[in-house]
Amino acid sequence: MKLFGYFRSSAAYRVRIALNLKGLEWESESIHLTKDGGKQYEDKYRLINPQALVPTLQEETTYLTQSLAIMEYIEETYPEPPLLPGSSTARARVRALALSIACDIHPLNNLRVLKYLTETIGTDDGTRMSWYHHWISTGLDALEKMLAGHPDTGSFCHGDSPGFADTCLVPQIFNANRFDCDLTPYPTILRINKNCLELDAFQAASPDNQPDA
Repeated sequence: MKLFGYFRSSAAYRVRIALNLKGLEWESESIHLTKDGGKQYEDKYRLINPQALVPTLQEETTYLTQSLAIMEYIEETYPEPPLLPGSSTARARVRALALSIACDIHPLNNLRVLKYLTETIGTDDGTRMSWYHHWISTGLDALEKMLAGHPDTGSFCHGDSPGFADTCLVPQIFNANRFDCDLTPYPTILRINKNCLELDAFQAASPDNQPDA
């Protein structure tokens, strides 16, 4: 397996965690998102990912895109240890937690959106950060309520084993910390994040530990 990604990409970070939790062997191929105008826009990369986004997972001659679709593929192809729980109701809950981050929080605050705000619309740095903090807090307010006090929330987002939702949570909190978001209103999220970061699979996937950092 080869993972085309970027060390700070939240989406690539999710997949790195999932691969590590599964104990799979993989190699990293850096697609630098800011160097030379963005390596993701080069023709040779667009051939394998027409969206010009990371990550892309290559397994033999197959190329897979979109982080959650990649993780579903990993889960189906390499079922042990499972990242999704057994019952359909529990799986729906975990997917909802993951999607609340990957679809409702992250897209509003990723690199291309922030660049558009600054370079095309012409917002200043203060307005851009206000945008970032607003959507982070809006999303995490809801996520904290989804997790806190729910009977299926354990040491991790669902139960006492790390899984699908945790792979999305940790990269989002990494980015929130990077942009100085106030996370004190989210004790359940912070507790789960701390538990995750104590595990080797999460530590090895950290942006600081990637070859292109």
